[in-house]
Amino acid sequence: MNFSHDTELTLRAACVLINSDRVDGDHLADLASLDDYLNDFGWTGRRDRDAAELAAVHGLRRRLGELWATAGDEEAVVGQVNALLIDNRAMPWLTRHPENPEWHLHLAADQDPLVQRMGAEMAMALADLIRAGELRRLKTCAASDCTAVLIDLSRNRSRIFCDTGNCGNRQHVAAYRERRARES
Repeated sequence: MNFSHDTELTLRAACVLINSDRVDGDHLADLASLDDYLNDFGWTGRRDRDAAELAAVHGLRRRLGELWATAGDEEAVVGQVNALLIDNRAMPWLTRHPENPEWHLHLAADQDPLVQRMGAEMAMALADLIRAGELRRLKTCAASDCTAVLIDLSRNRSRIFCDTGNCGNRQHVAAYRERRARES
């Protein structure tokens, strides 16, 4: 299933946000790391760059993590997504930027608080996933020692390991070593 570019980018941003405190400590512990995250994903608009803004983003991270954890329960996820849309006063409008001339949706004004814009856009990307009947693309890493989340955008929904902890390679090496040990 192909989703729009902004939907895929926003779903990836949500995963990175959730995973920012799941592998090797909190990677979003200060304002500089928040700025790096926002720049990596091209978030535009108002940034207060204060402790309250960082705490609000941490709150959104927690909410999104809870949503991923209930991904198997469509009704629960729909309720959480609707709550995010309402809480963040999502008001969709079409826009484009010089660096990205394709039309895409923004769901809050540039002067609205950062967490409101992030929450509304992430909720809308999740709504796209729900409308397409693709909630099973929200996954938790299959590695037994990892709690990171992932969005499986592969054609056949076969991705099972995250990108954060080199989990796929570690699991493949462990399986190889186990096979070699049995052969010996």
